[in-house]
Amino acid sequence: MTSCKFGKSLVACLLNVSEARNKSNIERIAKAALFNSCGQEHPDTSVLNVFSNYDYNRSVLTIVSTTEQIGTAVVSSCVEGFSCIDHSQHDGVHPCLGAIDLVPIYPLSGVTLEQCGQIARGVAEELVKQVPGSRMFLFGYADVPERRSLADKRRSLGWFRQNLDVNAIKADVGMIPSKNYGITGVGASPYVMNCNITLDSQDLSSGKAIAAAIRERTGGLKGVQAMAFPNKGLVEIACNVESFTDITEGISGEKDDKFVSYKICGDTFSYISPRHIEAKVQYLAASRGIKTVGTALVGFTPQKCRLTAEYAISHGINEFWKRRQGAFM
Repeated sequence: MTSCKFGKSLVACLLNVSEARNKSNIERIAKAALFNSCGQEHPDTSVLNVFSNYDYNRSVLTIVSTTEQIGTAVVSSCVEGFSCIDHSQHDGVHPCLGAIDLVPIYPLSGVTLEQCGQIARGVAEELVKQVPGSRMFLFGYADVPERRSLADKRRSLGWFRQNLDVNAIKADVGMIPSKNYGITGVGASPYVMNCNITLDSQDLSSGKAIAAAIRERTGGLKGVQAMAFPNKGLVEIACNVESFTDITEGISGEKDDKFVSYKICGDTFSYISPRHIEAKVQYLAASRGIKTVGTALVGFTPQKCRLTAEYAISHGINEFWKRRQGAFM
């Protein structure tokens, strides 16, 4: 279960928290991944990136560590997040179900998806012990035996519904709900990138039409989930870009050079290039007389995440995010 070149198996967690406007709280959550309550450093762990969006009122923290340490780091960060985020008071344009909204575990090197699923289930079980009132739903390789995807679980829970009673949702782990915490998704899957493309327009209906055109579920690009949100006075197409194992399934008229491949533990994963997604959005926007004004990759590609994790951990740089410009967007 080890990486041949680096010598350690590595895992990433792109922790999604329902807070972006209180930077001191985000700092506390990030630092909690690196240090325990006594100030002792978690070994072989780094926070590579912190991306916060004010309008979404949502932040994504890229936490990386070894398979042995990732659970401790993620639980510590989540416990801190539960202590300083009140989901019942959340105000943002991005849908969310919990104060700690998503805890996805992704393999980077020397670890299988099944092992990531075990790590995720361990995180969920430990969180409900440490934070009474917290509750979890499981997805991907943590959701055994069904292995339902995050998108499928969200739909089944009513993620898109208006005025959803989060406390009425049946949890997979945890019993008694707290309105302050909501419900948290914990799971494991191949790496999922976040790619956001901004339209030079305030027309949300056009944004929604473009999002539908590139979304795989509605006939668009393989592995792409997309929604349109108002952001900084314009409209942003927010995309989840999934990695997958079969680059031929479901592709119509797309060539393989649109996809990027990488290997973990002998398995080959692929994802559609963010540049291709950007070009597709630009084409669709232009047909409506709209230009795009920027594209942001939230964090890293899976290959870049692995290389950056190896560098940060081997050089003992636990607060790597502070070396990156634009940590708070």
